[in-house]
Amino acid sequence: MATAVPAERDAVAEAFPGPVRVRELPGAVVHRVAGGPDLLAAGVGPALAAASTAAALTAAALDGRPYGLVVCAGIGGGFAPHAPLGSLVVADAITAADLGAETAEGFLPVTELGFGTVTHRPPASLAEAAAAASGARTGTVLTVSTVTGTAVRADALRARHPRALAEGMEGFGVAEAAAAQGVPVLEVRAVSNPVGPRDRAAWRIGDALAALTEGFGKLAPVLESWNTA
Repeated sequence: MATAVPAERDAVAEAFPGPVRVRELPGAVVHRVAGGPDLLAAGVGPALAAASTAAALTAAALDGRPYGLVVCAGIGGGFAPHAPLGSLVVADAITAADLGAETAEGFLPVTELGFGTVTHRPPASLAEAAAAASGARTGTVLTVSTVTGTAVRADALRARHPRALAEGMEGFGVAEAAAAQGVPVLEVRAVSNPVGPRDRAAWRIGDALAALTEGFGKLAPVLESWNTA
């Protein structure tokens, strides 16, 4: 199953041109591509992404056809210079960047408060194979509830997460839902804008969607072999 928002779902679907059937579920609409993955427009933000992914995973499990892998696919911001516009990033760590508490000494993740988790790790072999097949970079992809719009916040994120290559708004929510049911997860992001001062004129959403489409075309054999492994 691949989760994305509508435009990104369509970009992924282009890599799997089979006929599509639609199944409406409470809280989710799944598009089933013949010969390809089930596609879910998971919504914007970690909460909605988690809820809709959980709905799809639960329905599949109750049907007796549980998913073997969840892929969170989308566009997002890239940390320059390592993830330039139009590049592809495969997460080897999916981290909630702002799940925690602000203190006088700085930000504390929930793990340092004594509960929860802030990072999910895709299977290393799968992330490496996906990156090799698609020409993507591998690194941490941050999940944020607020898109970064200033240099100060970008610098703070980079300081806390030196391996971060990109930020998105859904990956950690998808990973939480998948982890709850013991399903491995992968996150793939095409870079549409730099992480930093907000400048919509500099965004290249079309280029990022094209990169995502091309990347999934190359990823298809890797994902199919994983599903049958």
